[in-house]
Amino acid sequence: MRKTKVRREDLKPGEILCQYCTARCCRYFALPIETPKTWEDFDHMRWYIMHGRTSVFVDDNVWYLLVYGDCRHLQPDNMCGIYHTRPQICRDYSTDNCEYDNDGCYDKYFESPEQVWEYAEAILPPKPQPRRKRGEPNLPSLPIVG
Repeated sequence: MRKTKVRREDLKPGEILCQYCTARCCRYFALPIETPKTWEDFDHMRWYIMHGRTSVFVDDNVWYLLVYGDCRHLQPDNMCGIYHTRPQICRDYSTDNCEYDNDGCYDKYFESPEQVWEYAEAILPPKPQPRRKRGEPNLPSLPIVG
């Protein structure tokens, strides 16, 4: 259902912003993660992104794991089907600072394992290569591609 875009300041008395929104806040959740500093940290990020509708982003120097998925109680009109019994996190959420008119731009945004690895290669020292045993052939190492 297409909703008319209105500016916050144009809401009439009694109107709520959610009536005009596409329920962006009900279509994903994001959890802060530790800032990656090692190859292992970045490998974990690659693993996160390999699991379906996920990405990693950085906003105001905080790293987040973003998991896309509509709330099971989101109704076709983009309103909450369990509004009066919704979880406390939903009750605490306010439209005062919600992302209704946010452009969705982040400091960094990774949506593929290749992007994560490319970024890691750009900022980390070269990845240590495993030591070869004596007599083992010298084979070129291949990048891990997911």
